[in-house]
Amino acid sequence: MQLRYLILAATGPFALAACGAPADTAEAGSETAMAEASAPITAEEVTAAQIAWGEGIVAIGKTFTEEGDFKAAAEKHITDFYAYGDDSTVLFKPTLAARDQFRGDFAEALSYFIGTEGSEDGGFAIKPWTAVRWENEGTVTDGDSAMAMGNYYFTDTDGNDTKVEYTFGYVRDADGKVKINLHHSSLPFSGA
Repeated sequence: MQLRYLILAATGPFALAACGAPADTAEAGSETAMAEASAPITAEEVTAAQIAWGEGIVAIGKTFTEEGDFKAAAEKHITDFYAYGDDSTVLFKPTLAARDQFRGDFAEALSYFIGTEGSEDGGFAIKPWTAVRWENEGTVTDGDSAMAMGNYYFTDTDGNDTKVEYTFGYVRDADGKVKINLHHSSLPFSGA
């Protein structure tokens, strides 16, 4: 009986030291996340976010075409790219919206991307599109935020491009990820 207590007493400090190691690692990871969350947003990060956003739109349409869970794909897309729920206001004015012009919350954005019966939303992302190409007129970075403006082109299954004008604003979330807090899209003026 005494031997068991002796072994436990002898190994106790090692067990406690081992318990301290993950805390140190977690603390270092937390410091890294905080540093990333406060790092200035770069033009390269904006470009990467744009490309990934376009790939996400294409993936939603592909999932829809393949009769997969396109709603889950769209929910993941919105969670990954938009600052909804991050104590941030998102200003979203989609391209094909007339009656419900602005999408201030997650559910309204989801409706725009995948459609809702009885609404004007036909499901922009489930058209489907095969590619999204970006042409930035310019990108402005300002520390913890960034803006980009230009044209993006959505390629349909027949290879036709739809040109859309955009302005996107970006912020960094608490995990250091660049997220959209402003999304305005419109079709170019047709000149009556």
